[in-house]
Amino acid sequence: MSKFTRFIRHQQRVRHAVYQTDKTIKRAIWRTASIMLVLIATHSSLMVYLEGMTLWQGVWLTLTTLTTVGFGDLSPVTPLGQAATIGLMYLCGITLMTFLISDYVDFRIARREKIRTGHWNWNMEEHILIINSPKYNRENYFIRLITQIRENSDYADIPVQLLNIDFPDGLPDCLRELGAVHVHGTPSNPADLKRAGAQRAKHIVVLARNEYASDSDSFTFDVAHRLNELHVCHNVIIECVIDENRPRMRDLGVKTVLRPIRSYPEIVVRSMDAPGSEVIIEDMFTRANDHPHRYPVWLEGEPWADVVNALIQANLGTALGYVTKEGDVVAHPNGDENVHAQSLIVLVKTELQPEEKTVTQALTNYFQKQISDRRAQT
Repeated sequence: MSKFTRFIRHQQRVRHAVYQTDKTIKRAIWRTASIMLVLIATHSSLMVYLEGMTLWQGVWLTLTTLTTVGFGDLSPVTPLGQAATIGLMYLCGITLMTFLISDYVDFRIARREKIRTGHWNWNMEEHILIINSPKYNRENYFIRLITQIRENSDYADIPVQLLNIDFPDGLPDCLRELGAVHVHGTPSNPADLKRAGAQRAKHIVVLARNEYASDSDSFTFDVAHRLNELHVCHNVIIECVIDENRPRMRDLGVKTVLRPIRSYPEIVVRSMDAPGSEVIIEDMFTRANDHPHRYPVWLEGEPWADVVNALIQANLGTALGYVTKEGDVVAHPNGDENVHAQSLIVLVKTELQPEEKTVTQALTNYFQKQISDRRAQT
């Protein structure tokens, strides 16, 4: 008996050394289960032939013997029937059942470990795929980015998948709780892109590996080229460190090219749900074409819609908000709101920034004309 037990343990060690992937473990489970089914069918048939039982009685005796329940309502009486039952217990009840349970446990452990370390194939569709991770404060950045994604009602339940090599021990709990999963791999590897479901993703975000190093654009360009080969660049948002490299990215058909702004990952989300808005936001940050400017203008209850119209008609800019007399900033008020303000915040052209007196005069002219028109009507 001890030799037989050692033989089983040796076979288990050999099997565990060979079946290193979930696919091979699953194949072993099916093979063992198939052998068991054949032995169950064989024993049931022998009980019918040797013991004169019905087919159901043979199946019942076989299963109760195999599971070691042994109700005792049926039992073999002939020597050949008893020998067949002994063989069933040792072959199936001990050896094969041990292999089957061991392989199933191995499969569950292997699956859990693959999920933890990012080697599991999630086979996702219509998900958001985020490639690379920031060099600094990556965990906090992903928390803010994914939180912003979740705050959009359209993306509240959408799967989020991270493809990078920066979480070898698995994602932190704070990211998993936000519904993110991890694929450990390099985006320059086509196999890893395929495993991350790049061709089935709704949005693909390629982050700059180092937002302060120009050579990170080379790696980003390589990733963009591989995404172009998959014909998915129309879904791609890319961070580009050097402005001169932007045309190269756009030539590949990339939908959106952004500067890396780590303090505001919300810009990436805006480029998903409102394409084009990221250009306006970037302008506000960089003063490239437009920028917000504050003008000390005193308002005493004028409707906000009239204030906006006055500046637009004078071709001076677009009013974004105002500063109350108490110093509070009000952004994008309702059009019919009566404004009591000490200053206006206006989006103006960088190369044609109007002077304070020009803005004040435009408002004065507009409201004086309104007063004149009302008097004329009465």
